Amino acid sequence: MTNTPIRLLIAASGTGGHLFPAIALAQQLPDYQIEWLGVPNRLETQLVPQQYKLNVISVEGFQKGLGISSLLTLGKLIGSVLQVRKILKQGKFKGVFTTGGYIAGPSVIAARSLGIPVILHESNALPGKVTRFFGPWCSAVALGFEVAAKYLPRAKTIYTSTPVRSQFLEPGIEATLDLPIPENVPLIVVFGGSQGAVGINKLVRQCATAWFDAGAWVVHLTGDNDPEAGSLQHPQYISLQFYNNMAALLRRANLAISRSGAGSLTELAVCGTPAILIPYPFAAEDHQTYNAKVFTSVDAALMFQQSELTAEVLQTEVLRLLKSPDELKAMGEKAKAIAIPDSAEKLAQLVREVIER
Repeated sequence: MTNTPIRLLIAASGTGGHLFPAIALAQQLPDYQIEWLGVPNRLETQLVPQQYKLNVISVEGFQKGLGISSLLTLGKLIGSVLQVRKILKQGKFKGVFTTGGYIAGPSVIAARSLGIPVILHESNALPGKVTRFFGPWCSAVALGFEVAAKYLPRAKTIYTSTPVRSQFLEPGIEATLDLPIPENVPLIVVFGGSQGAVGINKLVRQCATAWFDAGAWVVHLTGDNDPEAGSLQHPQYISLQFYNNMAALLRRANLAISRSGAGSLTELAVCGTPAILIPYPFAAEDHQTYNAKVFTSVDAALMFQQSELTAEVLQTEVLRLLKSPDELKAMGEKAKAIAIPDSAEKLAQLVREVIER
């Protein structure tokens, strides 16, 4: 090995679920020279440039059947492959790491055409179409859930779980919670992932008064897409679009009500937070239901489909759990048993093994 730092291109774009694990990995590779590959107008343009050089390309997914629009998309894909090839050659990159999604396609094709190894991380229990198609092309596919391996029979898979942001691993992080919540009250935290969840928000506002009457406090992260976000006012209710210190909030929570995106579930597991999971009904191939079943299968959470969940059922189930602290404690312990806190280190070790061999 020379003293020249190894150059790694990270292709991660779109939502927190794709970006946070990639950032957590990058932080474990301080001796690598890392650049980023993203697309315009997505979350990476806000999170990445202050830490890593961001290269942007134009690419989109095939959402419809064959037609003029898919031909245009194919043309863009070919163009983006050529863009990525140019970036890889000029930058003399030794490897590519990607978290899937649209950006993975051109990244994998370009890298393999140049003989550059690719490590793909798939966070969902049901791998996405991109991962299922391109997984066999990759040097390794790291899995967020062990059950995903059965959907990738031709890929070289390794279970690493999904890395969380470093704040989730800080001891005593709960002491940094800066919300005015009394110490001994039951706390319900409601969140819908980085996109928010209007469907959950409506249900919670219908139920909340009964929870307040039972002595509970609610911290409700509504996202920025809910026109009724300010409609409920109560001394025991804190409504925010987002909250940065999720690690402290989830450690303090007695119960979470959440979507079941892979990133959110990993955070719940690391924090040992019992949860009611309501999968996003329009997620691709219903993959959030597959994620939630990993938790319900070991009694770490309860799951309700949004189409079947009424305010009355949610209200009653939360009240039942608040009166059952032993059940909540057992759920939290089972959630924690799923967690792999050193996931980022395991993923970084895999990247080193693949690139440096």
